Amino acid sequence: MGSLCPLPFPVNRFKPELITPVKPTPIETKQLSDIDDQDGLRFHFPVIMSYKNNPSMKGNDAVVVIREALSRALVYYYPLAGRLREGPNRKLMVECNGEGVLFIEANADVTLEQLGDRILPPCPVLEEFLFNPPGSDGILGCPLLLVQVTRLTCGGFVFGLRINHTICDAVGLAQFLNAIGEMAQGADSPSIPPVWARELLNARDPPTITRPHYEYDQLLDSQGSFIAAIDQSNMAQRSFYFSPQQIRALRKHLPPHLSTCSSFDLITACVWKCRTLSLRLNPKDTVRISCAVNARGKRFNDLCLPSGFYGNAFAIPTVVSTVELLCASPLGYGVELVRKSKAQMDKEYMQSLADFFVIRGWPPLPMGWNVFIVSDNRHTGLGEFDVGWGKPLFAGLARAVSMISFYVRDNNQEEEFGTLVPICLPSTCLERFEEELKKMTLEHVEEISK
Repeated sequence: MGSLCPLPFPVNRFKPELITPVKPTPIETKQLSDIDDQDGLRFHFPVIMSYKNNPSMKGNDAVVVIREALSRALVYYYPLAGRLREGPNRKLMVECNGEGVLFIEANADVTLEQLGDRILPPCPVLEEFLFNPPGSDGILGCPLLLVQVTRLTCGGFVFGLRINHTICDAVGLAQFLNAIGEMAQGADSPSIPPVWARELLNARDPPTITRPHYEYDQLLDSQGSFIAAIDQSNMAQRSFYFSPQQIRALRKHLPPHLSTCSSFDLITACVWKCRTLSLRLNPKDTVRISCAVNARGKRFNDLCLPSGFYGNAFAIPTVVSTVELLCASPLGYGVELVRKSKAQMDKEYMQSLADFFVIRGWPPLPMGWNVFIVSDNRHTGLGEFDVGWGKPLFAGLARAVSMISFYVRDNNQEEEFGTLVPICLPSTCLERFEEELKKMTLEHVEEISK
């Protein structure tokens, strides 16, 4: 690899512009679902993708291609060009008014080779590739989507995106991006027509909570006192890499009945344990793990979500353990709990969650070190976004968000890939986390090699 370019490198950004649907779209108001409405989704999440030069696209400008395809895709996904409003009881709705999404054209005096791993989470160059126009990142009355396309001197480009999480999840976003990719390559309409249908994830009448939703329980310590909220003043971020070899080594330390567990279960149990050890919590306190589970696919056929549904269709079922038990037990204990968390998820859980939100008024997620939320974004479809230059070299969420980690692939080009896990912790805890992870993975690797 060539020499890395010093930070920051020169980026020339054009003035942000509003991209509107290329044709008139319906002027109407659409309600979000009771799942979309939740307080924990009222933020914008950033995605970043890198593309290398493609000689077959010579004479084409990625900025022009994406700008035009975005405008055409918004005809079908016109709610994304609207603005969020809040009704009685904080009910969210989209005012479909065709105001448009924000778009920034940019040029950077840097090559992909010089960027190296800086494009990977926690992406120290994110602000260069995804500028935040002042006042653009509010939840109500602001653009729902921001896109920046940055040409690089090597002929490649970086695609940065930020989207209001209440309007869609990562799978829904991937569907929208796929529509842009199809438009960029000459299609007249998306191969999967978008479907709003948010009422499918609304509360029942009357709403009835039928499942426990531990993720919204107030955090109490072993003495019954409220746990203090996270102090954000000394936070640091790093990504930790799990290679296929490390996964295989860790797997050999599981009992036979768990040896075929998914890499997600294994990584999550390992990271949860290392994170808990690094925080040095009271052994008698409880910690909780919440795993984002997508409610699409065969397992959820009875929910009847159509293939074109692009709203939020996931929940974060939660399990708890004492700090002492998690830290002292073998890895298999954590794996069992992760699997138990995911197994709670079914149609009834989703319906109970929507009912819970309506009855309780969309409570915020408790913020404390005892909470850890993980979301697997390795198979969402974000890495399929192709506007003619091929699949991105890297595609994923750019950073962890407080106590939430988004798993991403380290390389979007290979069949066998490593997993990057961005972690957000106080600096001293981050150092201890790394030590614990090294101990755990090295012990397993060394024992296997004996």
